[in-house]
Amino acid sequence: MQRLVNLLKVKGLTIGSVESLTGGLFASEITSVPGASKVYKGSIVTYATSEKINLLHIDKDLIDKHGVVSKEVAYEMASKGRKVLDTDLCVSFTGNAGPTCEPGGQPVGKVFIGISDKNITKTYEFDFQGDRNLIRNLSKDKALELLLNFPKF
Repeated sequence: MQRLVNLLKVKGLTIGSVESLTGGLFASEITSVPGASKVYKGSIVTYATSEKINLLHIDKDLIDKHGVVSKEVAYEMASKGRKVLDTDLCVSFTGNAGPTCEPGGQPVGKVFIGISDKNITKTYEFDFQGDRNLIRNLSKDKALELLLNFPKF
């Protein structure tokens, strides 16, 4: 995270996060870096579907059509989160960390990460293996890697 914070400082950019399955893990890790307050504006943890709708104004019909664990919802979480948090970049996380899968839902380990800036929003899909906390940590680590390679840099 230190490298990300340094890059953001050099570029004069801000970042925020919208987290579901990670429950604030990204926020916790980035704020552990001294000086992160110069680039990190905050996080919205929308663990419940209702909060994705109420706080981010994600269309309920989109969630009903694609499911809360989907690239479409990750996309909306990142792009709307960037606007709500008023940041240059926003990363979003939605997925199933387990231990169970609801009928018709995504399997345990399915994760979607979204990254948005003012020009582009990208989504990425992963199938992680492991227990709940490993999947959450793998998601956070993968987001860091994606951010470091995002077109802004």
